[in-house]
Amino acid sequence: MKHRTLVTQRLYFGVDAFRLREASGRMLTRIAGLSKDRARVRPSEIYRDFGVDTTEGQLMVDEMVAEGLLSRADDDTAYRVTDRLVEYANARVVEPLVRSRARQIVASARELASRVNAGWTRNPLEVEALAPYGCYISQDLYLDKLPIGIVVRARPASRRARWRMLTKADGAQELRSAFRSLSSFVHVSLVTQLADLAPPFAVVFQAGDEDE
Repeated sequence: MKHRTLVTQRLYFGVDAFRLREASGRMLTRIAGLSKDRARVRPSEIYRDFGVDTTEGQLMVDEMVAEGLLSRADDDTAYRVTDRLVEYANARVVEPLVRSRARQIVASARELASRVNAGWTRNPLEVEALAPYGCYISQDLYLDKLPIGIVVRARPASRRARWRMLTKADGAQELRSAFRSLSSFVHVSLVTQLADLAPPFAVVFQAGDEDE
């Protein structure tokens, strides 16, 4: 199961993070111990668990179906819960990432990219470019994650160790782990060209910057 993080000061499906987690847990309690064929929840039960009226509740349910938390049962009068709803029921709730702190993390990522290229000679990969994207490019003061795209390329032979080189797969994992360790909010996408990143993005590091 994927470990999901929810943040305060943000609404999910029209409710706050704590309410979503608690109500999702109540939905799971309703079907605990039931066989897969019988494990279903009716709209009225969902509305009750979330404390919403019929109009508001149906809009919320429709959005949850669209986002994959619920799926319609065969008789079309009830819903089945999915693994994604289980993720929300077991999510951790944290304070959001303040934009000023996000900028500090991006600065640390730039420094890390320089160190990778200059000294990680056992890694066959190096950082060609670094580009935070998605919600980081928005004007939001509070973020629930910090997506960072890392464009990688083969390390030149002149900057490679002569022995005990990592495989490309291990090298890629080393890079992911290092950048993720900067903050639990960091989500890493390893790509081979900037065009592989979903716009908008902002390039904050390019190979060669460390030599200036």
